[in-house]
Amino acid sequence: MRKIRILLADDHTVMRSGLRVLLERQEDFQVVGEAADGHEAVEQAGKLSPDVAVVDVAMPRLNGLDATQQITAKYPAIAVVVLSMHSDEGYIVRALKAGARGYLLKDSAEADLISAIRAVHDGKAFFSPVISKMLAEDFVRQIRERGVSDSYELLTMREREVLQLLAEGKSNKETAGVLHLSPYTVETHRANILEKLRLHSTPELILYAVRKGVIS
Repeated sequence: MRKIRILLADDHTVMRSGLRVLLERQEDFQVVGEAADGHEAVEQAGKLSPDVAVVDVAMPRLNGLDATQQITAKYPAIAVVVLSMHSDEGYIVRALKAGARGYLLKDSAEADLISAIRAVHDGKAFFSPVISKMLAEDFVRQIRERGVSDSYELLTMREREVLQLLAEGKSNKETAGVLHLSPYTVETHRANILEKLRLHSTPELILYAVRKGVIS
């Protein structure tokens, strides 16, 4: 059985040790390295080629979001789960734009990190359940306060299928393969989805899907 190779990046030794113990209880997990700051995280990612990097936002020398951006740019095969104290949307959008596939609140790491690592390793997105719930509730509240209709209803069934697959982290080519379409057709659907939902990027599309409960 091939194990999922994991890099832990957090400036708190106690936190890293606790996460290591938690993860190594899983037979298919292997913690291959640790980093205490952002620069070390990027360096270790290059040396160790982990499948998943768990990266804390608040680290010295180079913060976790900038480290994530460098890791995903240099080593796109590495899936990054960001650990954060912040639940506001601004941080989540920044993490997604940096290339993170998962966003986990630190206080839920013990309960959710294992699921998050499995999800991003499978190419899916993962958010702390409390964040998914918060975004969904906020979406409903905005719909009610503004008295507007739910723009999701504007999407065709095919566009909804494309939305879900892209939000789960699949590329245009992978989405095309699943739906037996051409990549050009998928890109056309993607453009139509962004226009109908008034979104501007893939990170915004992912957050919309979480708000709607299309993905968790």
